[in-house]
Amino acid sequence: MTYNEAIQELETILRSLETDQVDVDDLTARAERSAELIRLCRHKLRHAEASLDRVFDSLDEEDETPEEDEDELEVEMEESDVDDEDDHETDDYQPGGPGRPMQPRLF
Repeated sequence: MTYNEAIQELETILRSLETDQVDVDDLTARAERSAELIRLCRHKLRHAEASLDRVFDSLDEEDETPEEDEDELEVEMEESDVDDEDDHETDDYQPGGPGRPMQPRLF
């Protein structure tokens, strides 16, 4: 049974309890069935939540950079900073780079 089917059956039981004259035996059976459906829905929701957590965890793991890659990246950035400092010494330096329009300041 799917989650939507369980919810629909619960809604049907609720509507019948609100509109019908229900005898005690039928009320007990409907209450028990409702409890089963609620347990099923909770189980499906927990399963879906766990699956989503695993998906997001795997995405987070893919985004993480291994430590040795971080060291290489840091060295590359330091070398790039040295090159950039030389570029700032000329009067015709454009922050957007040669041939690129300068970005407006937002502050």
